[in-house]
Amino acid sequence: MENKNHNELPAKTCTIERLITNLSDIDKVLAGRKTATRRNGRYADVGEIMTLQGQRFVVNKVYSQTLGELTDEHAVQEGFPNVEEYKNSILSYHPGMPWLPQMRVWVHEFSPVQE
Repeated sequence: MENKNHNELPAKTCTIERLITNLSDIDKVLAGRKTATRRNGRYADVGEIMTLQGQRFVVNKVYSQTLGELTDEHAVQEGFPNVEEYKNSILSYHPGMPWLPQMRVWVHEFSPVQE
């Protein structure tokens, strides 16, 4: 269920500065291999700017999705070749966390700011 209207989104649960903090993820974003990130809360508004190592990225879309809805295309947006590798990576960051298909996450899609 994609929310197109920014006004329909619930309040943010964190700040954009915390959206991407893992160094390997930052490297993927800077190299253009990661164009989305999924979090258990909403960290940014559409149009908000994220700065990573001096480079600016604009948030284009924010919407909710279940883990069961993830496709290999979504995994590629995250910088992984397929869902299984993305899942293994996430579970390695969060030992003991179950991967529940019904669990909802917030998707934040972004692109480099064209200056």
